[in-house]
Amino acid sequence: MKAMKANPGGILAPEDVIGRDKLIAKIWAILEQQSVILSAERRMGKTNMIKKMQAEGKDNKLIIFRDLEGMRSPIEFVEAVWEDVEKYLSKSQKTTQKVRQFISQFQDAEFSGFKFPKIAATHWKILLTKTIEDLVTNQEHQVIFLWDEVPYMLGNIGDEESMEMLDILRSLRQNYPQVRMVFTGSIGLHHVIKKLKEAGYKNDPTNDMYPIDVPPLSLSNASELTTRLIEGEKIETDNIEIMAQYISEEVSGIPFYIHILISKLKFIYGFIDKKTVEKTINKSLINPLNIWKIEHYRDRIDNYYTEYEKKYALKILDILAIESGLSFQDLWNRLALDDEEIFRSVLKLLLKDYYLIKENTIFKFKINIVKKYWVISRTL
Repeated sequence: MKAMKANPGGILAPEDVIGRDKLIAKIWAILEQQSVILSAERRMGKTNMIKKMQAEGKDNKLIIFRDLEGMRSPIEFVEAVWEDVEKYLSKSQKTTQKVRQFISQFQDAEFSGFKFPKIAATHWKILLTKTIEDLVTNQEHQVIFLWDEVPYMLGNIGDEESMEMLDILRSLRQNYPQVRMVFTGSIGLHHVIKKLKEAGYKNDPTNDMYPIDVPPLSLSNASELTTRLIEGEKIETDNIEIMAQYISEEVSGIPFYIHILISKLKFIYGFIDKKTVEKTINKSLINPLNIWKIEHYRDRIDNYYTEYEKKYALKILDILAIESGLSFQDLWNRLALDDEEIFRSVLKLLLKDYYLIKENTIFKFKINIVKKYWVISRTL
């Protein structure tokens, strides 16, 4: 077993991405037939997972990765796609001829690096289509675009252009069967589409895509990762296997929290025991610097829930944070609010957003470390 150094939030070498091989194999199998929406809570390691897919590749497939979180306009996205395509084609002395011909019709239009002339911005849909046409015309492989944080990009570019973006991407998937798209997102594409429907959007732009969740690591995989990090950071403990399993359980098998906890423990002098681990976790969860990046579980309720939904969501989570689980009726009775339909819809959102899980008839927190954070931060 290869020892590793802690790297919280960093890009890992493909061989250091632990416990995702079966899920990656499933994604490859689905991509044979259709595009994929890859959803995960932040810190589950989805970016490292798709970077591993890109690095390891697949026979007869062209794989293009791009992080879209910082995109602020449709033309910026199209320029990024065009840059990726142009760089690939240039390896075979080819070029995006249709794109260049379209741009050439504008007076005094000149390329500057991988930027289109300003006059091209209003024609972004045509440019995107022609970029894909140039790509599929000039190579024979199946094309897979791995696009990270699509919901953030859509949130940045505004409602009307988000609608147009989703529609044109769906159209491209339909018109070019050799093109596959993988959308990843931390906040959930459903929030973006919900907001767009409230603004009048009528389409269902991702009903041709297969949704997949990225779960925490299994206990065995999380323990393997933790063991490798303990050994790599030369942390002293009585029994590495027992400590690795304990840490994995305490942080719910979430890769980022394993990495960041080990990065803290390595600076503690002497042997590490369970009390040391628990104390370190508790101090981290209340640290105002938010080094564990866990406050987004609270913040995004303000960002993505209406005021009325927020009232229900906070109360539901407060109740379940101090319970082992409750049935629908028991939770509704404890809630003591007045609109059962709002309760039902918010409960569904909390399930989609990885706060809760339903086991048989019982609702409970999905991730124990988040439940612990909720109790501490809300002083319950």
